[in-house]
Amino acid sequence: MRRIMIIEDNADNRLLLNAILGDSFAITEHANGPDGLAALATELPEILLLDISLPGMDGVEVLRHIRANPDFRHLPVIAFTAHAMSDDRSKYLGHGFDDYITKPIVDETILLGSISRLLDRVPA
Repeated sequence: MRRIMIIEDNADNRLLLNAILGDSFAITEHANGPDGLAALATELPEILLLDISLPGMDGVEVLRHIRANPDFRHLPVIAFTAHAMSDDRSKYLGHGFDDYITKPIVDETILLGSISRLLDRVPA
């Protein structure tokens, strides 16, 4: 089963993601950036859904740490955020995210399509 890590501080959003993804993926979840970063080496996800507005260390900073680590530099990371202004998509892609999904999730096929496209680039 393919492995996805979720770093999201909102328990309701984690519950929704588990409902959407739980039958198809092995999911690990963390409520903050430092815990997620610490778990990367042992959980070995194939893709990461990363909230932008996290307490303490925001998602952009978490991504900087991931991209600076040679072991995880190529991990596909999706920005999962309520930031949905017209220039936010290009802003977050410019930070190095591989894709950008807004919440709340209205159409789960957008999320599933993004995950599928990114996982196609990762050997199973």
